[in-house]
Amino acid sequence: MASLLYRLGRFSFRRRKRVVAVWLLLLVLLGGAAATLMGPTSDKFTIPGTESQRALDSLKEQFPQASGTTGTIVIAAPEGGKLDRAAVAPVVRDAAAVPGVVGAVDPFQAGTVSKDGRYALVQVQFDAPKDEVTDAQRSAYEKVGASQGEDGPRVEHGGEVLSAEVEVGSTEAIGVLIAAGVLVVTFGSMVAAGMTLLNALVGVAAGMAGLFAVSSVVELTSTAPILALMLGLAVGIDYSLFITSRHRQYLTEGMDAEEAAGRAVGTAGSAVVFAGATVVIALAGLTVVSIPFLSVMGLAAAGTVAVAVLVALTLLPALLGFAGHRVLPRKQRPGHSSADTDTDTDTDADADAHAAVDLAKEPREGFGFRWGRTVTRFRVPVLLVGILGLGVLALPAADMRLALPDAGTAAAGSATREAYDLTSEGFGPGFNGRLIAVVSSDDAATTAAAAKEAAARIRDTKDVLTVAPPLMNKQGTTALLTVIPKAGPTDEATEKVVHTVRDRLADIGDGNVAGAQGATVGLSGTTAVGIDVSEKVADAMLVYLLLVVGLSILLLMLVFRSFLVPVKAALGFLLTIGATFGITVAIFQQGHFADLLGIDVPGPLVSFLPILLIGILFGLAMDYEVFLVSRMREDFVHGAGAQEATVSGMGHNARVVTAAALIMTAVFGGFIFMPDPIIKSMGFALAVGVLVDAFIVRMALVPAVMSLLGRAAWWLPRPVDRVLPNLDIEGESLQRKLVPEQGRRTADASGSEDERESALAKEGEDAVV
Repeated sequence: MASLLYRLGRFSFRRRKRVVAVWLLLLVLLGGAAATLMGPTSDKFTIPGTESQRALDSLKEQFPQASGTTGTIVIAAPEGGKLDRAAVAPVVRDAAAVPGVVGAVDPFQAGTVSKDGRYALVQVQFDAPKDEVTDAQRSAYEKVGASQGEDGPRVEHGGEVLSAEVEVGSTEAIGVLIAAGVLVVTFGSMVAAGMTLLNALVGVAAGMAGLFAVSSVVELTSTAPILALMLGLAVGIDYSLFITSRHRQYLTEGMDAEEAAGRAVGTAGSAVVFAGATVVIALAGLTVVSIPFLSVMGLAAAGTVAVAVLVALTLLPALLGFAGHRVLPRKQRPGHSSADTDTDTDTDADADAHAAVDLAKEPREGFGFRWGRTVTRFRVPVLLVGILGLGVLALPAADMRLALPDAGTAAAGSATREAYDLTSEGFGPGFNGRLIAVVSSDDAATTAAAAKEAAARIRDTKDVLTVAPPLMNKQGTTALLTVIPKAGPTDEATEKVVHTVRDRLADIGDGNVAGAQGATVGLSGTTAVGIDVSEKVADAMLVYLLLVVGLSILLLMLVFRSFLVPVKAALGFLLTIGATFGITVAIFQQGHFADLLGIDVPGPLVSFLPILLIGILFGLAMDYEVFLVSRMREDFVHGAGAQEATVSGMGHNARVVTAAALIMTAVFGGFIFMPDPIIKSMGFALAVGVLVDAFIVRMALVPAVMSLLGRAAWWLPRPVDRVLPNLDIEGESLQRKLVPEQGRRTADASGSEDERESALAKEGEDAVV
């Protein structure tokens, strides 16, 4: 692999104008496709085969008028006052006149007026699902009741119809700006930092454009593009950072720019391919849990990551060709002593001829070496403190609850949040978590008997507040029973109500109820759908975790040709996941320090957050594992002792891993400022996971364990060693094939060297073509 990537890197460097032109053309084509083919995103988090989904499907077929999205308008009289029909009638009339509305129910007829007479709920039924409701219809709905004036009753609009799709805002730019600052500090060169960031942005633009281009044929959830953007930015910057850092290292060792680019892509690029492959495999692996919306999210993010890898391997070396030695700090550039340093063109032969003197480095031990020696010296205390500390952080995860977010977690001051709070204030939290029992059969008499029995059983269920009279379709074959629980939609008591009601209704159509034989009864509604989704994801999480851990052991065994190193990496990953879950639960669910993140109402974690974290953090953790441990293995294979190799791996890669982790944390952290609870929790959990894994697990526990294991860390049974293919991540075969030059070529030898370079480049072009 390293040899192929070496030739690819040199080809892209030498043919940089063509490579850049191809990427620009591709961006234009993808952008045009996205603009013309982009379809709407969806907020559906459903799972085919669940009871709630079967009930909704039956409702859509048998009772289409009631299968569209709904809205709830809350009316409140001033404090101490009461509502009358005259105050409510204009709101009902305006709601019924909204385009697409098939009915608005008078609260005095439906009995949805509070006991004190101050609050009323107007139920609004649309004829289309939420995804098909237009912006004009929503705007008209939000204007209902505007004629009441400031002196009239308070009118708030909520319901499913106003569940806003997640939009990318300006807050994400904060993370990008911080990442840019980290790159400038790391590289000491504005050119290197800007080029790295530009490369990542091109990859994100291409990936996102491609994603939106296929959205007309694939239903995307509204969070899928955000996740793809989040990951594409983070890994795109990091992968470019790794290759650029290695390119700069080779330049300072005296290589000419083209050779340095080829070597960087061949060595660091090999690690990037592996690291990207682990992220792609982990995200694509979400398809095995058979949850459609989760599969789409995983595949969307995986596609963006794959594009980021491709951009790093092709466009980056082309940009390095344009940048030349300007990717180095000013003091390390050839000809720095001259007065006109900035006018140097790094592809000129004169720059290469004088590089031996200008790029000479003084041997200086950095912080990474000192840190590596400290950790290996105090390896036992480091292991004890690290493992126990992460174990304590993981304790809150034992109380983790999962649910889909409701309007109660929406941004304070938003329309849906105001309506939610006003409904809870006037009627209790259960009115925000309505359930729908769908009763259907082949004839009206059977449906009526089954609906009557279902209403009686539901009414006698603990923690059920009330059951509305059945609403029948025209044929009388399908009935709807609106069930109001006492607790809110994400409350644990409501979850118990759903399971209890389903158990009590299960045998109604089995012949146990007179006249109801053959009827089917299903409990659905937004709250029930959320519970079904959460339980399905929770059941799949353990299977997926075992799949990911097993995959990590196998992949790392291929890379490092070791048995204990992969096991150590997998155990470290489990520590990362546990601590990340624990911290996230403590803040988002238990409410500790929640105010600092703008969380005014703690609640259960988003149902699919944990399984997404497992997939994403697995890939990112393997990134850092590869870049740190691969250097340890390289030095050990070349004769260094186990302790020396551990210190060397930390010394050479601690700086770049630190920068990569800070960049990822900044990019993910930028999403914390978004008001949407799903994106906020995802950004926070990913940022915390990266910090924990990079700075505690990989840069503290990993060298401590490697030092403790010594030579045993690289043991692999011979039968396994013979079977496993050699992936050559660090380019050992490339190093053997291309013996590094000692010093730089002189002007007299430049002709012969140019011929050799041309031959190698021609070989690369042939390989690529």
